[in-house]
Amino acid sequence: MKLKVINNLLIVGIALVTLSSCSKDLNLSPQNAQLPSTVFSTPAGYKGVLAKIYGTLSIGGDQGPAGSPDITGGLDEGSQVALIRGMFNFEELPTDEAIEAWNDGGVLDNIHNFTLTSSDKFVYGLYARPIYNITLINQYLQQATDAQLASNGITGTAATDIKNSRAEARFLRAFNYWVMLDLFGKSTFITEKDPIGALPKEISRANLFAYIVSELKAIDGDLAPVKTIEYGRVDQGAEWALLARMYLNASIYSPATATPKYYDSAAMYANKVINGGYSLHPNYPQLFLADNDKCTDEFIFAINCDGLHTQGYGNTTFLVHAPSGADNLYYGVGGGWNGYRATSGLANLFSDLTGATDIRALFTTYLDTTKKKLVYGTSSTQVSATTGVGDFSNGLHIAKFRNVRSDGKPTNDPQQIFADNDFAVFRLAEMYLIYAEAALRGSTVADMTTALKYFNLVRERAFGHANVAGIDSDFPSITLQNILDERGRELYWEGHRRTDLIRYGLLTSGTYTWPWKGGVLSGTGVSSDYNLLPIPQNNIIANPNLTQNHGY
Repeated sequence: MKLKVINNLLIVGIALVTLSSCSKDLNLSPQNAQLPSTVFSTPAGYKGVLAKIYGTLSIGGDQGPAGSPDITGGLDEGSQVALIRGMFNFEELPTDEAIEAWNDGGVLDNIHNFTLTSSDKFVYGLYARPIYNITLINQYLQQATDAQLASNGITGTAATDIKNSRAEARFLRAFNYWVMLDLFGKSTFITEKDPIGALPKEISRANLFAYIVSELKAIDGDLAPVKTIEYGRVDQGAEWALLARMYLNASIYSPATATPKYYDSAAMYANKVINGGYSLHPNYPQLFLADNDKCTDEFIFAINCDGLHTQGYGNTTFLVHAPSGADNLYYGVGGGWNGYRATSGLANLFSDLTGATDIRALFTTYLDTTKKKLVYGTSSTQVSATTGVGDFSNGLHIAKFRNVRSDGKPTNDPQQIFADNDFAVFRLAEMYLIYAEAALRGSTVADMTTALKYFNLVRERAFGHANVAGIDSDFPSITLQNILDERGRELYWEGHRRTDLIRYGLLTSGTYTWPWKGGVLSGTGVSSDYNLLPIPQNNIIANPNLTQNHGY
């Protein structure tokens, strides 16, 4: 059963005086504040706060979908405060995998065009979200020490359970800091040891990388073993997966300290996950349907989304609605938002196997005037270049996330507004590809025979283990370009593309372009400064310890 992260009333009132005072560069003012002595007075109170910590990954406030936002200051709870939507915007919109038709005051266009400024509210919201989450986690950790539990009169099994949950909280703090590391290159830095009221310091990218790695390694023995905790909570598999991802990107995150041994670590931790009892789910499209909580064979850690209990416009509800239009019933929603689609750059990743059927090409295009016929595939007659940014009908429609169940049963929200699809943060296919890439980049512990095997396991699922139209899905050998392309096919719209293109030196360069990159129809290179997001000007004004990224 999915972890219900919002329907516990105890998560509403969490010690907001402390939250406001220890993060002065943010406007953190949730509603109905209660004192810590009240919230943490019972085991149920602790459980409610832990649920809130998990809930910050899925929703933007205490009641959902709107009305009690975690973060105020002129930000929209649905589009600018929620983590999944924010990460999607900045991981996918600057790439070949996504472009939008709304023109929300030009801000979303700025992301794809690489014309962001430090005053953009979408940037402000994405910076604020992880810092709010980290502040909340710090408070939980302060209250979950042996001394504090005893002071609160909590003993026995209840106290043991709370102490055991500290490792989960520390992982989630490390994950939120990884968001800051990846997108902003540095962060406001606070832990549970910082005094209340102190103005937070800034931590550099290299030091933040080292901190996250040390935290993850420190909690290894305290997290639940793989697949021994309820679905939706983190265990050792999630820790290993994040370490594998961190080490793969070490040359970007900490170039001065990066060594070939980091690729050894990437391969080692990926292999720990691979050998942890996971397997590729046999049906790729089911990984993204409304009952994908059944896909525990492949999911390492997923953010739970539920159409009744985690209502919000910034979780997978966004991923289902935004790419749908008049075909909304196919997506399983009551109405489409006519918003996001992809440029031809994504379709081109699938065009190297003309005649083959890659089941991951979950695309639709409108080919008739009635817009009643859905056509799937990637042939030249079905995929057009995005020549009109504001024309939703022009471009490749993505039908990867659909609010329908594989068993045909109805979804939880009878109005079909809010989606049940969970969001997979880590899944096994990524670990296979991390191992293969680490091997190609010089890991001495990853062998190429195993790397090729893992790479082809991903492809064999995509092609049904079949030799289609004379084309074998298996590759006899692989290159780094093969890995990048395969990651594009396997992981599109899951929040990886920007990071991948940066690792390959392609996000901002003119070497690889796509329609409207840099605001030009044919695509153009842009300044490498855009490999990082700007630090919001509001935060810099409020906290003189923060500095701006180069070029902004």
